[in-house]
Amino acid sequence: MLKVEDLSVHYGGIHALQGIGLEVKDGSIVSLIGANGAGKSTTLRAIVGLVKPSGGRVSWNGEPLGGLPTKDIVSRGVCLVPEGRHVFPNLTVDENLTLGAYARSDKPGIAADRKKVFGFFPRLEQRATQKAGTLSGGEQQMLAVGRALMTRPKLLMMDEPSLGLAPLIVKMIFDIVRQINREGVTVLLIEQNAKAALEIADDAYVLETGRITLHGPGRALLQDDAVRRAYLGEGAAGP
Repeated sequence: MLKVEDLSVHYGGIHALQGIGLEVKDGSIVSLIGANGAGKSTTLRAIVGLVKPSGGRVSWNGEPLGGLPTKDIVSRGVCLVPEGRHVFPNLTVDENLTLGAYARSDKPGIAADRKKVFGFFPRLEQRATQKAGTLSGGEQQMLAVGRALMTRPKLLMMDEPSLGLAPLIVKMIFDIVRQINREGVTVLLIEQNAKAALEIADDAYVLETGRITLHGPGRALLQDDAVRRAYLGEGAAGP
């Protein structure tokens, strides 16, 4: 579905991504883990056209995405929920959701998707007329995910969805990710909570200083000694 080949990104003299490659298969959940500054967010931003690569290729169902404006990439079904949520604080919950569907004209479909979002996040329906800037951090994360779902994505990319949230809200967000995936949306996830990210993933990649260093099923990487030491705060596995 999504294929990234030999992708490089430079920020001035900094080589942020150094020829990385990854694949996201239709219907899967793929997690990308790594330390702060490893290049995870840059990878997602390059895929969706917010960062211009200095080399390599990103393709979507065999079609190259390089050079397309972000709005055209979104219209093809690739959507990013950015780190930090970035809701429109002076607009209501409902207005934020409406903006998520800005490129659509199918009013019945938009209404159905709004109803689906409220099914995922009943709290948003209760606050539909409330300004987004007055919501809690967890509610803003729900809104950011809901707004992305209003684009009717085929691939939902999520950058640190649990950052700064209480454990109970984190569990709810991950439950919703699973539910979204069961309903047919493919997910590419960046997450500081490496254990949760690997448990949920069909496939996973470890990114270190701009390079992919490990790749495999999420559950398999959970048992990898290097991953456990570096990202799970555990010692090496016993015999």
